[in-house]
Amino acid sequence: MHLVNVSVTLRIIARIVIGIPCVIALLMYKWKRRHLSMYDNIEEFLRTAKSKIMPIRYSYSDIKKMTNGFKDKLGEGGFGCVYKGKLRSGSLVAIKMLSKSNKANSGQDFINEVATIGRIHHVNVVQLIGFCVEGSKRLLVYDFMPNGSLDKYIFLNKESSIDLIKMHQISVGVASGIQYLHQGCNMQILHFDIKPHNILLDGDFIPKVSDFGLARLCPLDDSIVSLTAPRGTMGYIAPELFYKNIGRVSCKADVYSFGMLLMEMASRRKNLNAVAEHISQIYFPSWAYDQINEGKDLKMEDSTEEESKLRVKMIMVALWCIQTKPSDRPPMNKAKDMLEGEIESLQMPPKPFLCPEEKLEDANHHENKSSSKFFSTPCDDDF
Repeated sequence: MHLVNVSVTLRIIARIVIGIPCVIALLMYKWKRRHLSMYDNIEEFLRTAKSKIMPIRYSYSDIKKMTNGFKDKLGEGGFGCVYKGKLRSGSLVAIKMLSKSNKANSGQDFINEVATIGRIHHVNVVQLIGFCVEGSKRLLVYDFMPNGSLDKYIFLNKESSIDLIKMHQISVGVASGIQYLHQGCNMQILHFDIKPHNILLDGDFIPKVSDFGLARLCPLDDSIVSLTAPRGTMGYIAPELFYKNIGRVSCKADVYSFGMLLMEMASRRKNLNAVAEHISQIYFPSWAYDQINEGKDLKMEDSTEEESKLRVKMIMVALWCIQTKPSDRPPMNKAKDMLEGEIESLQMPPKPFLCPEEKLEDANHHENKSSSKFFSTPCDDDF
């Protein structure tokens, strides 16, 4: 009996000893197949897109030389890290190394950026110079923007701020860049992550739309996009990405994000401030609407009369852009025209709401028809 028990125990131990390496080998095989598939997809994309894209393909050793061993880090985010580098010509570049922590998405993010930004040449869109893909390493090489991102000029102290006249010029440039993405290419490019951090400024403070990791390509004649989940940054994401009943997802999602950005540029503060002194100021767009609608002054400290007028115009355009229903928002070219036009030609938009439910509740008491007759289709080009 004892011998039988020993024999059974030995069999179990043998199975475990043999089985564990087999399980490990199987898991490694599946892991390798999944990741090789992702890298194969990247290589296949680069092979088929070769004739369509201009960026240079660098080796990883080239990148290390450019960055002097990745010594000068410019910033870090969820996407990975950005390093300062120098080309052989002496030109400075910013090199974005995509993070390995989210391998399921980073390969697609890489393809998104190269596929979209690689075909773009516009003064208000950051220029992709080259890229590197070797195994798990994926890097993107951009023109270096010496003045960094727009967020530090909106939200930080006075020493780093710029006057509202320059801020208005920047807003027009950003609008021009987004308009080009929507209408200037042979494919419509939806950015889906317009925010201050993704607007870079060159040495002359000319804005460049950047970071196309979440972008989607679609035909110019197809204004509706199908998404399986919301994408973007909270505070700038259009409500239709969450509430399907208010409208389909289209380029108007970028218009909404631009409106939230424009509101922050005009006010020099976050749109949502939970610690505001007054409840009415928690959601700044709603408070700003009330101030303008009641004819109250929006003049900030040390503002000139011209700056105050520009601030009101920027806020009114922003209010149009952040309307809850996509069909009530202007297309990007119209928003740009309004920014460049006279404030007297602007009509007062409907009041914005923090949640779509607020708008629906308000609509039961008062039906506002002023917006639908101006911006009736999702990507109208009639303006």
